[in-house]
Amino acid sequence: MPIRMTMLREVREYFLRDRWPRKRILSDGLSTYVEGIIKDVRERGDRALIYLTEKFDGVKLDIGKIRVDHEEMEKAYNKVSDDQIAAIEAAKRRIQEFEKSLLSKLNFKYVDGLGVEARWEPRPIESVGCYVPGGRYPYPSSLLMTVVPAKVAGVSRVVVCTPPLRDGSVHPLILVAADICGVDEIYRIGGAHAIAAMAYGTESIKPVKKIVGPGNLYVMAAKLLVSRDVPIDHPAGPSEIMILADESANPHHVALDLVSQMEHGPGSAAILVTTSTSLAERVHEDLTRLVEDAQMSGDMWLLAAENVDEAINFINDFAPEHLEIIAEDARGLSNRIYSAGLILVGDSTPVALSDYCLGTNHVIPTGGYGHVFQPLSVFEFIKFAIIVECPSEALRRLSKTANTLAESEGLVNHALAIRERIRS
Repeated sequence: MPIRMTMLREVREYFLRDRWPRKRILSDGLSTYVEGIIKDVRERGDRALIYLTEKFDGVKLDIGKIRVDHEEMEKAYNKVSDDQIAAIEAAKRRIQEFEKSLLSKLNFKYVDGLGVEARWEPRPIESVGCYVPGGRYPYPSSLLMTVVPAKVAGVSRVVVCTPPLRDGSVHPLILVAADICGVDEIYRIGGAHAIAAMAYGTESIKPVKKIVGPGNLYVMAAKLLVSRDVPIDHPAGPSEIMILADESANPHHVALDLVSQMEHGPGSAAILVTTSTSLAERVHEDLTRLVEDAQMSGDMWLLAAENVDEAINFINDFAPEHLEIIAEDARGLSNRIYSAGLILVGDSTPVALSDYCLGTNHVIPTGGYGHVFQPLSVFEFIKFAIIVECPSEALRRLSKTANTLAESEGLVNHALAIRERIRS
């Protein structure tokens, strides 16, 4: 895995112009390929899911066995340790407490001088599909991050799709986490075909109203393509970490944080931006040792900025998924960041901790989408109802303004609907 060290000014435009190291998700070839998968699922339903699971995962599923039954979930507890169960429960509690705190602040009421009362009240989405990635390792943390906020929001039907293991089962840690979090349905289907199934439905899987969760490029492409019909959260994957550090940072900690994020798989990116060339050199030495025997792919860059302003401007233009700030004035620097998915302040707030149990979410926009999207939260699982009540005196006093505008737009019956109430 290459580790590149250079001056920020020499590569700044290359990074931003080409959106490096992020590739455009919907390239023509990928879009066409994933469109074919989606079309197959829409046309053939469960038969397509069986075929595609065997093709991509090497697992031949039986019709009628796509959904995980309650007995399999119960047996999963015998295959995990008490410590793992306790860790899942503890992480769930912290995420739940954070999301409940957010939700509690979402009821607003406004009463103006005329007595018009308007209320802004959250309502849960009826059903959501949560994608939980598979691969080399299970990701119960991704299940927690997607399911817990949905449950806090009050979503009545929460569906999980996740790739099966080679024997056709679902990893027991995923099943235990699903049971602890109260998942309503779980299916042993992964990849772009899982996204298509949740979006459009099959004989076994009823469609959902929204799809959330991280995944590889095929999953992300599928999410973007089905978003024409079914809303999604945001593109989330492959993973990124950027670290802003000065000479006060511990180079070993910086190196470990960069390496840790590369464990997420192909396409991941790790970038250090520092005002200290000596720190960059020491981090480079540490990284060389850390990645020598590691089975990782992706790119690491160590970028030396001439000053803090250059570093901050680059970060805001790049909009990284995760941004760690390890510097003497870490909190002050964080106030100058307006485009990053998650900002982690100080040496004792590593990205690895946020992936599990800080309470904040690790499903975060990547690829520059941090410019316009925020991390997954309870907000993604609600819609707002605006409820307004107008007293008769307020109706009378507002009628002239409304009637003038209605008549200006040629909507005479709008004006009549108001005028007749005043008359009566």
